[in-house]
Amino acid sequence: MKPIERRLIRENPCARAHLLVSVVLTVVTAMAIIAQADLLARALTGATWALPALAGVIVVRAALAHGRTILADRAAATVKSALRERLLRAIGSMPVARLNRDRHGELTTLVTRGVAALDPYFTGYLPKLVAAVVIPPLVLVRLAAADWLAALTIAVTLPLIPLFGALVGLHTRRRTEQQWSALSRLSGHFLDVVTGLPTLRAFGRARHQVDVVARLSDTHRRATLRTLRVAFLSALVLEWVAALSIAVVAVPVGLRLLDGRAELATALLVLLLAPEAYLPLRAAGAAFHDSAEGVTVATEVFAVLDEVTTAPVKTNSTGLKNFSSPRELVFDRVSVHYPGRATPALDRFSLRLSAGERIGLVGPSGAGKSTLLALLLGFTAPTSGRILADRRPLAESGWDAWRRSIAWVPQRPHLFATSIADNIRLGRPGAALSEVREAARAASSDEFIQALPDGYDTVLGERGAGLSAGQRQRIALARAFLRDAPLLLLDEPTAHLDLAGEAAVTAASARLMAGRTTLIVAHRPALLEHVDRVITLGRHSEPNRRIA
Repeated sequence: MKPIERRLIRENPCARAHLLVSVVLTVVTAMAIIAQADLLARALTGATWALPALAGVIVVRAALAHGRTILADRAAATVKSALRERLLRAIGSMPVARLNRDRHGELTTLVTRGVAALDPYFTGYLPKLVAAVVIPPLVLVRLAAADWLAALTIAVTLPLIPLFGALVGLHTRRRTEQQWSALSRLSGHFLDVVTGLPTLRAFGRARHQVDVVARLSDTHRRATLRTLRVAFLSALVLEWVAALSIAVVAVPVGLRLLDGRAELATALLVLLLAPEAYLPLRAAGAAFHDSAEGVTVATEVFAVLDEVTTAPVKTNSTGLKNFSSPRELVFDRVSVHYPGRATPALDRFSLRLSAGERIGLVGPSGAGKSTLLALLLGFTAPTSGRILADRRPLAESGWDAWRRSIAWVPQRPHLFATSIADNIRLGRPGAALSEVREAARAASSDEFIQALPDGYDTVLGERGAGLSAGQRQRIALARAFLRDAPLLLLDEPTAHLDLAGEAAVTAASARLMAGRTTLIVAHRPALLEHVDRVITLGRHSEPNRRIA
């Protein structure tokens, strides 16, 4: 068993229970196999009393096989559900920069098609692997008691099957990894194409992507066929080795039976039990190919889980730190380098922000204004430098608790396909409708909401379809009012708005900023009239001095 398989079982209690019960059921099955061979050999030599017992053993074997199948199906479903939950939590905790760097399609394929590939491992390979470990030794013990020469022959030839299986398995693993890599590339590229289809159509490149997707599909097809070819050839090799091994056992037993040196019942027992000794190994070898993709996927899953695992969060005796408004927020020579970019988004940036202070951030696109907000939200991490809240590094604090002290209004707020009231409640889940309305009035959105056919129960389309840009922005401001957090982050809330919308959003933003520590990214001057000072960021500005 590979290290990744041991980890898969070790970290899933249901998988451990499944393995333990499989061992017990397999031992009972081995006893039934030996009893069936004994009874059948006696029945064929004239012992009619063995027939009822033989029928009973056959029923027991069928019940055991059915029970193992049900157990395997339930274990596979439970393990897949647990892995998906862990994987989704890990992906949800990734910084936005990390998600942007990865191909979303690969992660989507991993969560859906990938985790589903573990089915053959738990329903086929693992039970057969247990059988391959348990059944042959017990069968050999019984054969040794009946005919030690046949038992010795089987013991010598039996290792040939796992030996050939291991040699073929090394090749199969490489083929499976290539197949999974091709599928991941295909899924990721297809998602990118669908997401960017409007842009591709605008630039007349949509049809070109048809050929690209076709080439990736053909690569995946060829990789899949190569994997299947290896699987079929390996099955042939295992069957051939098993057939030769059984022949090596059967021929001497037949000769000794003709010479009178062996009894008929003993010869029949050897001929009936010899295939049972080889069968579990052949079955495990055949099931290995079905499970190879699942093992590869498990490697990818744990790679993602390990990648987002961080040091334990330091907490106080009550659990997560309960943040209030920080008296002082400090950026101390913070630099951020995004992969694939020659110049840093931020280069040794320093800033001291006092409680209740309102700061406007201006500068050209790419100067690092939105990066500053992303740092405070934990969406990205500094390449170097520190961010301190009351002299405590944010990296040592619980991000979930820290984010509860932040209200964020992005440039393009995302509204969900649910009611307006529930969209506003995203700021504080469980808020009463009266509180939602109060927040909407503060954000100057109550009037247009009430004018809608269903008011606050109006269900929006995807991404807020049905509302103008200014109305969507005021819904986002209502969320921030409802959240009532001490730290406010505004990322160009008036961008892309007409004059009327800008005026309404500016007035609501000014009310929202009152008494709150605020960072505003702004290009237009209207919002900058309400800040205490303006910080200008530039692509090649001089590095700031260290803040003690």
